[in-house]
Amino acid sequence: MSEPIKNRYEFVVLFDVENGNPNGDPDAGNMPRVDPETGLGLVTDVCLKRKIRNYVETVKEDAEGWRIYVKDGVPLNRSDAEAYKALDVDEKSVKAKKKDDPELDRKIRDWMCGNFYDIRTFGAVMTTFVKAALNCGQVRGPVQLGFARSVEPVMPQEVTITRVAITTEADAEKKGTEMGRKYIVPYGLYRCEGYISANLARKTTGFSEEDLELFWEAIMNMFEHDHSAARGQMAVRELIVFRHETELGCAPAWKVFRTVKIARKNPEDPAPARCYEDYEVIVDEASLPDGVTCDRKV
Repeated sequence: MSEPIKNRYEFVVLFDVENGNPNGDPDAGNMPRVDPETGLGLVTDVCLKRKIRNYVETVKEDAEGWRIYVKDGVPLNRSDAEAYKALDVDEKSVKAKKKDDPELDRKIRDWMCGNFYDIRTFGAVMTTFVKAALNCGQVRGPVQLGFARSVEPVMPQEVTITRVAITTEADAEKKGTEMGRKYIVPYGLYRCEGYISANLARKTTGFSEEDLELFWEAIMNMFEHDHSAARGQMAVRELIVFRHETELGCAPAWKVFRTVKIARKNPEDPAPARCYEDYEVIVDEASLPDGVTCDRKV
């Protein structure tokens, strides 16, 4: 792996959805998530991280050093046990070996960071106490995402559908179709803000320039291999990256984020937005704090 990154970053991701459900809420019958006070749509950070993980897994195909820790069908315990095996310890002998080797906890943590991309990136809690008490530590990742929030209020719709696939033989004798439902957002433009700490990358996970380039690539393509009828048409429209000259940064994040302004091209038009072209995205680079530069990647 290459050297850890040396610069702090903030970034803004703009993505939209058309006739789809970007992130269903299981507590509300899988309806699109909405802030009840403002009507703005929400997409959780966990949802976006899942898509980034899936993209990395797709392009790297479990290559050494690029595996994914949090993935479908693989218990965390199984991955934790790999670190113990690689360092020739087990849950019964690990306490005794830690007394002989005070650096063992760090070695286990470093092994996990070196082998799993999402741990190097987002961090992880790698402690399980089910049957085998495996403890690989807790890592705070240098890359953090906030919730995505729509630029304007969204209006989720419940669409009734019919299907010809009947569930049981008894039902098939009585009817030829069944009713179903799906929820959609006709259109919504969402904004997500994120942070990358070079300090944590250097001190903890070793998140590198190579990792960073893959991360940008994953964001720009996170919906391209995730299409489904339920999610409709989703696309990343803008990735705006702010780079600080130093490891600890040159200005507070809020001063950087406020330079990105999104507004309707025709604010007098009473019709709801139905495409990305209805908006104008402006980055006021002249107002950027000293030591911060902007790169619009999409």
